[in-house]
Amino acid sequence: MYQLPASTEFKRRIPKQTFYAKLTLAPEVKRAFAEQINTIIWSNKISPETINLAPSETVQEIQVFTIRLNQATLDVRILQLIDKQIPYHIVFVLEYSNRQQAWVCYKEASLAGSNAFQVGVYYHTDWVNEGELSLRIQGLSMEAAYEGFVRQIAGERLAGDGRLKEDVERAQLRQKLEKQIAALENKIANEKQFNRQVEMNRILKDCVKELELLNGSI
Repeated sequence: MYQLPASTEFKRRIPKQTFYAKLTLAPEVKRAFAEQINTIIWSNKISPETINLAPSETVQEIQVFTIRLNQATLDVRILQLIDKQIPYHIVFVLEYSNRQQAWVCYKEASLAGSNAFQVGVYYHTDWVNEGELSLRIQGLSMEAAYEGFVRQIAGERLAGDGRLKEDVERAQLRQKLEKQIAALENKIANEKQFNRQVEMNRILKDCVKELELLNGSI
């Protein structure tokens, strides 16, 4: 499945209520679970026990969850909820109308304890026809395999060849600067006071320069 080794296949259905039955959730999140999701399948379990990969202190297992949808979109808060409850790294594959899309977030151990994770930014592929989605295991360790999945799914949005954490932080900063630049340009275009335009132009130039330096460091 998804070109992953047969030894990693798990194929176990998980009732969606498992993820929220005992939690106090905002009504719209619980409603999204009920309305947007059809079924959740635990498709693959990637670990040193299921495939010949060296153990890693930071990545013990990688789970692949297939989520069959009732519609073409999914509230990202659902993925966040599942990620926070499962103490392992997860790759999500969404399925709808014979098409597939992979999602993953940069997830690292929290200082709160070994079973706690900080859920970061999410990346996803474009929708592709069923059977065309490929998730390749790269590297010789669990950590390398996880990094490979994140980079495959993120594509050009996660440029760089440094440590994964550093590249994720750089990508987040780049996105923040791009939004800030767009907002400033919009404000300048609508500002009537000349002195305010001058001040915002100064800030804009600083942001553009910072973005250029950031892009040049890749």
